[in-house]
Amino acid sequence: MVRNHRSPLKDKPLRTPGQSLDEQIHETTEDLFVPLGFAAVMLLLTGFEWYRYFRPVAPSPVLYSVGAIGALLFASYRFFKTWIRLRALKLGRDGERAVGQFLDRFREKGYHVFHDIAGDGFNLDHVLIGPSGIFTIETKTHTKPFRGKSTIVFDGDRILLNGYAPDRDPVVQAKAQASWLRELLSESTGRKFDVWPMIVYPGWFVENKAPGGLSVRVLNPKMLPGFLEHEPSRLSTEEIHLASFHLSRFIRTS
Repeated sequence: MVRNHRSPLKDKPLRTPGQSLDEQIHETTEDLFVPLGFAAVMLLLTGFEWYRYFRPVAPSPVLYSVGAIGALLFASYRFFKTWIRLRALKLGRDGERAVGQFLDRFREKGYHVFHDIAGDGFNLDHVLIGPSGIFTIETKTHTKPFRGKSTIVFDGDRILLNGYAPDRDPVVQAKAQASWLRELLSESTGRKFDVWPMIVYPGWFVENKAPGGLSVRVLNPKMLPGFLEHEPSRLSTEEIHLASFHLSRFIRTS
């Protein structure tokens, strides 16, 4: 039968906050059950062999028992490892959603907000385009200790979480993301737009010891309104719509 219907949507919808992490969570969840299924099969086979053991012609279940124990150990290892990754992915996704919902409030102030923009092997968590300029926003969601301080310190060169440097340098990552978006808009619009990278830590107290005029901003989400209010006006309405149109077109067609 020939299909004579098609989708009424001309373009793909814009992505939602944390969509890439949602996709990874789905894949990781599948990984949880593969080793468990394998272990279940081995246990069933072992049970069957023990059942046959009590019949007149009794096979030896030792081999199956060894296989079942090995499968169970392997499944337990994979389950534990995958569960840790799944928890980290869910934490990151929830952080992106929380920041994304916070950023959506800025639409009323003339900002265009985009979420989860997929690049080549990476993604931009959020992009904010408005009167104060164009900002890439990298969300970093870290667990906090039950007691004691939960402080992020940024000295202009590096970020410390309660005195410890993260495994991957978020400053380098944020700068690379802003540079990628700057080149993308330049190629698409033919204009040079400044793009300012931000790193946002939900739920942490952020202490900025960096000198003024730095290209990277490190903030708590609650600091964003005050920050944007004190930023100078950099883009006209025409420039805001131009950059937003080309970015949305890239998202819908990529």
